[in-house]
Parts: sequence; structure tokens; C-alpha cells
Amino acid sequence: MASSEPRTGLHRWRLLADLDRLTPVMRLLVGTQLAFNVGFYMVLPYLATHLTDDLALGGGLVGLVLGLRTFSQQGLFVVGGACADRFGAKPVILTGCALRVLGFVLLGIATGLAGVLAGALLTGFAAALFSPAVESALAREAGERQEAGGLARTDVFAMFAVSGQVGSVVGPLVGTALLLVDFRLACLVAAAAFVLIGLAHLRWLPRREAAHAGERMLAGWAEVLANRRFLAFAAGYSGYLLCYNQLYLALPAELWRATGSRAALGWLFVLASVLVVVGQLPATRWARGIGGTRAIVLGFGLMAASFGVVAVTTVLPVPPSAWPAVVFVALLTAGQMLAVPMAQDLVPRLAGERRLGAYFGVLSSAGGIAVLLGSTAVGALLDPAVAPPVVPWLVLTAVPLLSAATIAALARRGALS
Repeated sequence: MASSEPRTGLHRWRLLADLDRLTPVMRLLVGTQLAFNVGFYMVLPYLATHLTDDLALGGGLVGLVLGLRTFSQQGLFVVGGACADRFGAKPVILTGCALRVLGFVLLGIATGLAGVLAGALLTGFAAALFSPAVESALAREAGERQEAGGLARTDVFAMFAVSGQVGSVVGPLVGTALLLVDFRLACLVAAAAFVLIGLAHLRWLPRREAAHAGERMLAGWAEVLANRRFLAFAAGYSGYLLCYNQLYLALPAELWRATGSRAALGWLFVLASVLVVVGQLPATRWARGIGGTRAIVLGFGLMAASFGVVAVTTVLPVPPSAWPAVVFVALLTAGQMLAVPMAQDLVPRLAGERRLGAYFGVLSSAGGIAVLLGSTAVGALLDPAVAPPVVPWLVLTAVPLLSAATIAALARRGALS
């Protein structure tokens, strides 16, 4: 039963403070995000090194493997979302877990390019299945709970984000310890983790009747594509994933340019995770107070400021320092904390609480397309031989500004209410 006592002081800052207000199914789904990220991050951050050092693959092939893995995940979210609507969340999550187990086993035992590609594609497609299924199931459960007087759905998605960040910190630490033995052990332990995740969902996740059982898969996509309000929002919001991925592309390049070393990169990832773990819930409650669309626009504004700070420092005569990168990470993370839970709550409302799997799938795939196109261009501009250092950061500053302008325009027209 939900506690009726007020949450004050430090309790507002802790994830555990509101866990007792979630239903058992919601707790399972929030905890799932932590477990998913622990299993994922104990292997994938070290895959490139394994391919280069252990399998002696060239840089082009390594890039191909990593690129195909990302595309098989983000690009196919629309498939996973439609499957969740057609067959229900539980069988799709279980299938995704089984494929992730197989993918990790293949990555661990593969000695050549074919096996590595198969393992990478399976790990990516697995997430394309279970991620939109989990998100749509959580949106449905949280929406029903909110209607019954429970915790706000935005707060539930904030807890979901915190849970994922905890997993993204714990996973690499576990992976680093396992790699003291070898990469194969890390893969097998990650596979075992997903076996346990699958068993937990088999046991405790109820099989609810699919909202659109018996209908054609294409019907869901047709409904989403006919929703012009949602498509306009998804186009504007797609800039978020491109911005977030600069932690992995532009940030290392900036550290190298400014300091001649990437030694601080790990600490900056820790900073981003700590900010989310500590600040996500209060930030979400504050964002809800100022209004969801206003918070999304403000979040994108902070993301633009994060890129703008680095752009300015590239043209000023400042001594070499990692501080611009620190400010970049802090502002980008603050923008993420404001925008993401509000957007995740907005999706079901724009969808009319229907076909949530398809809607969340399309939203994620739109971001994946933005990353595929945008990061390719940004990656080229980050080469000093192609453009001055300020140019990629000015381009990146324009991306969230365009997103903010798009969403603000939709809000002014009443398209997001």
C-alpha cells in the first residue's frame, strides 16, 4: 500500500523513497532497466578493444560491427514496438532476453568476423524488442496507477531513468573486474544475467492481453504515421538522442583537443551518472511544476548551452583545461533530466493511450536516424583537417535549438495539449 506520509528533506533525493508507492509490476519494470544496463555495460564498452586487440580486426571492420549493432537496435525499435502491441509485452520481453543471451554467447566464443557480426546484430535486435515493450508496459501501468491516485507517471519515468544510470555505472565496474580474466568470461556472465532477467519476467510479469491482438502489424505503423502531431513532435525530439550521443563522439575529441589526453573521460561519465541519480527526481518534480512542454523546451535550451560553452572556448585564448568539458557534461545532463521524463509522459497522451509500443518504437527509431545521419556529419567535422574546432560545436549548438523551436511552435499551436 502506498505510504501517505509526506516526503521531505533528503527523502526527495533518493530513488528508494518512492519505490513503496509503485505496484510490484512497476517495481519489476523499473528494476529491469537497472538489470538491462548492468548486463549491457559489462560487455559493450569493451567490445571495440576486444575486436582490435584480441581478434586483430582493422579499424574499418570495428566501425562496421559497432555501427551495425547500433542500427540493429535503434533502427528496429519500430519492429519491437509493433510486436509489443500485437503480441503483448511479456512474450516480446522474453524473446528479447533470449536473443540477448544468444548474442552475448556468440560474442564471447566468436573467433572471426562472421560470428562477431551475428552476436552484435543479435544483441542490438534484442534491445529493439524488449526496450519499447518495457517502456510501453511501464507507461500503461503507471498511467493506470496515476488515474487511481498513485505516483505521477513522470515520476515513474524519472525513477526509470535513475535506475538505468545506476546500471550504467555498475556494469562497467563489473566488466572491468571480469576482464581481468578475459572477454569471454564477461560475455558469459552478461548472458547469465539476462537468463535471470528473463526468468524474473517469466515468473512475475503478468501476461496482459495485447491491446491490439489479432490486428495486422502494419495497422499500428499506419496509425502512428497518420498522427501528424506525434510525428512533428518526434521529429523535433529526435535531436535529443543525437545530443546525448556526443558524450561518446564529441566529448572524447574535445578532451583530446583541449588537454592532449582522454584520461578524464571515465570521470566525466561518472559525473553524468551521479547527477542523474541525485537530481533526476527533484528535477522532474520541478519540471512538472512549470509545465511539461516548457520543461522540454528549457531542457533543449540547456543542451544548446552545453555545446555553446565549448564552441566559445575553442576560439578564446584559454589555457588547456578539462573544465569546458565538465560544464558541457553538467549542462547536457541537466537538459536531459528536464526533457526526457516529460517527453516520455507526453508520448502516451499524444497516442491517446493506444498502441504505445508502436509510438515508443517510432520515437526511438527517429532518434536513431538522427544519430546515424548527424553523428556521421559531426564525426567528419571533428577532424581538424576538415574544419576548425569551433565548427562542429556550432553545428551541435544549432541541433537542440532547432528542437526547442519545433516543440515550442507545436506547443503554441496547442498541438501538444
